[in-house]
Amino acid sequence: MQKIKIEVPRATLDIYSYEKDELRFFEFDATRCQPPEPMVNTMLCLGLIENENDRLLGKFFHEPAPLYDKVADKFTHSATELESGDFEIIFQLKEY
Repeated sequence: MQKIKIEVPRATLDIYSYEKDELRFFEFDATRCQPPEPMVNTMLCLGLIENENDRLLGKFFHEPAPLYDKVADKFTHSATELESGDFEIIFQLKEY
């Protein structure tokens, strides 16, 4: 798996794209950021998700609960707490 750095207008974090298990992932690490930077970058990157095979993987220093409400109408998420205490959140389009 090769991660490729991509340009996302107005993003302040490095964003990477790669394919895994027939899915296209976009990924960033916001574990060293302070609010509102993680939410702003997440909202920008959610615009990259075009279909059911796309995922956004964000790493956060805490679980971003306020973000879930902002995107609940269009996206679902799964959260995993990492051994470091950080959280890995995967967003995908809602199935209707």
